[in-house]
Amino acid sequence: MAVTRAVPAGAISSGTAPAPLAPAAVVALSAYFVVVWGSGFVASRVALQYAAPFSYIGVRYGIAFFVALLAFGLRARWPTTPLQWAHVAVAGLLSHAGYLGGSHYAQRWGLSAGITALVLALQPLLTAIVVSRWLHERLGAWQKVGVGVGLAGVALVVGTRVSPDAASLASLLAVVWALACVTAGTLYQRQFCADVDLRAAVCVHFAATALVMLPLGVAVEGFAIDWNASLVLALGYHVVLGSIGAYSILHLLMRRGQATGVTSLLYLTPPVATLVEWAVFGVAPTAAMWVGMAIACIGVAMVTVNAGRFARGTIVEERS
Repeated sequence: MAVTRAVPAGAISSGTAPAPLAPAAVVALSAYFVVVWGSGFVASRVALQYAAPFSYIGVRYGIAFFVALLAFGLRARWPTTPLQWAHVAVAGLLSHAGYLGGSHYAQRWGLSAGITALVLALQPLLTAIVVSRWLHERLGAWQKVGVGVGLAGVALVVGTRVSPDAASLASLLAVVWALACVTAGTLYQRQFCADVDLRAAVCVHFAATALVMLPLGVAVEGFAIDWNASLVLALGYHVVLGSIGAYSILHLLMRRGQATGVTSLLYLTPPVATLVEWAVFGVAPTAAMWVGMAIACIGVAMVTVNAGRFARGTIVEERS
């Protein structure tokens, strides 16, 4: 699935707030969201067996753009100035092209889906650090401790599963690039695109990503795609279940007052990705990996416990 970016909730809501969802509906929709979001990392690993990253992302987002446009884009409120269009496109390229380009190459070069998901789950933590350091929104004592806890948990996991060879170093650099891009996209969106309709923003993001990644796939990778049933299934998973299904559920949960709960669900995606990868590829997690993952998720939760300060009215977009 595509990976995640914060988008202002105000950009998708207007008028009277809808009634809250029934608890059973929230549980069912949340379960779908977590499973699809976490499994998307494994679907990416399946796809990357048959397609080069840039080429696959370009095709995926080209299809996703047309599906999104027909599903909800035609009813959207589109940007009204060239500068606003440019800002939305830049936010999308950071949050999707830069992010997925890095995360896909990290997996292509050997990083597991579970570890990739875990490192990228640090995005709220990194965002809070940047906001505190440069945007003058202070981290409290609890959040500062959480930063250390989260980094320690990731270090424990990565240290037990990554070897010091060139391929492992390249994969780590790639996932760090992905983390930097999605964090920058989040902050850029917050700064320059706060009033953009989410539906229009998603369509612009998809289109901009496809327009950049397709030529890159041709120039850098020779548009290397081996079309087969497994690749088509992975592509369908990402476009239908992820880009459209998970997005629609996310939109519904946010509009029905579940912002805090949705943010909390993101902590569950690394364990889900790890379990699905174990089932599909036989990559068994170690006890140290489970402990480190739990510690990292606790750290991220500590940093975002006062999330209203760091991500006022934000929601997340696909990130796998």
